[in-house]
Amino acid sequence: MAKYLLSVHSVEGDVRAPMTDEQMQQFMQRVGVLEGKMKSAGAWVFGGRLHKPDTATVVRISGGEVLTTDGPFAESKEHLGGFYIIEAKDLDAPGRG
Repeated sequence: MAKYLLSVHSVEGDVRAPMTDEQMQQFMQRVGVLEGKMKSAGAWVFGGRLHKPDTATVVRISGGEVLTTDGPFAESKEHLGGFYIIEAKDLDAPGRG
């Protein structure tokens, strides 16, 4: 089966009212339902949440040594906030195994 990346994007400076505790609980419940469906369908491989872009680090190997530097610094307000890796028969049936 093919593997697909489902990306979760966030927009820096998005001016939405902060969620109440109740709204956040409802949101996380919906995310849990989605993850449960992917797992029960046998599609779930891996998922993760990422830190904010200002904590990004580039890791390179140069001359046999590991070098880390700040960045990359994207010229964009939209950034990757998290992701899922799923398996599916084809692009038309993701999550259906």
